[in-house]
Amino acid sequence: MPKTIQIIHDYAVPPKKLWDLVTDYDALEQVMKGIVSYTGTPSGQLQAGQKMDIEVSLFGRLPKQPYYMEVVSCNHDQMIAQSFERGAGVKSWRHNMHVTPTKTGSRLTDTIEIDAGLMTPIFVLWARFIYKARHKPRLRLLGLGE
Repeated sequence: MPKTIQIIHDYAVPPKKLWDLVTDYDALEQVMKGIVSYTGTPSGQLQAGQKMDIEVSLFGRLPKQPYYMEVVSCNHDQMIAQSFERGAGVKSWRHNMHVTPTKTGSRLTDTIEIDAGLMTPIFVLWARFIYKARHKPRLRLLGLGE
């Protein structure tokens, strides 16, 4: 049975600056460094319709696993994107992200629906860990310290 989680982080930067960072594949590799390494992702910004057969390695040490990612939608003006992913034990990983303005900058909301069969609770814990772990590296990339 699928399980949905939501992770929210606020940043003291304009929404467009945050959006540009969270939709940049090169930045993704930087914020995931030491946690997940990717082989086969493109450079540049996320674009609707992208379909990628890539490989992922946990902690850069475990054997690479095939993984499929598809950008279902991406609206740079509205700062909303949806992806569908599967592989490495996951039947489906549906990720919705959006950036909204706040009084002090912007908010990133990640909503992830995970279906990994009996392993879903384990992947939910993993998702919480990785999406929270992205926060501090993003602060550095945005010039906010940490």
